[in-house]
Amino acid sequence: MDYQINETILYGVQICRIKSVEELSLSGEKKLYYVLQPVFHDSSIIYVPTNSRTLMSRMRRVLSAEEIRTLIHSISENEMEWIDNENKRKESCRMILVSGDRRALVGLIRTFSQKKKEQEAARKKFRASDDRILKEAERILYDEFAAVLNIRQEEVLPFILAELHAAENQ
Repeated sequence: MDYQINETILYGVQICRIKSVEELSLSGEKKLYYVLQPVFHDSSIIYVPTNSRTLMSRMRRVLSAEEIRTLIHSISENEMEWIDNENKRKESCRMILVSGDRRALVGLIRTFSQKKKEQEAARKKFRASDDRILKEAERILYDEFAAVLNIRQEEVLPFILAELHAAENQ
């Protein structure tokens, strides 16, 4: 066990706080479990058996505040290639969303945001499915940023924009 009680972690793409480590008999036999409470959905509890490599592999440390700033400053370098085929685009994006790879999420957000602006400028509708993908990527990234930086989720975008503005003026 290298996670501590009260530590904030990612479980899959969900931000959780480790409430406790307990020996429980949930499946008929006693096992040691991490008891996780999702930060933004505090009415649920997640039990992760410490002896399950598969489930333990879903637990990861959150970025530090400095790592978040570094990621923000690399936004202009991160872009994914737009995939014209909608089904292939959805599948590629699903893989990114499930992986929780922050650089890939930043690239997805940047690419989809640019495509959305292009569509609006051409007076075309941005596909609803693409908008859902964009919103989900933002939610995943913004949840982590909000938890680490101790700000509200709606303050994340202004924080990112302020960081980018500060970097441009250096």
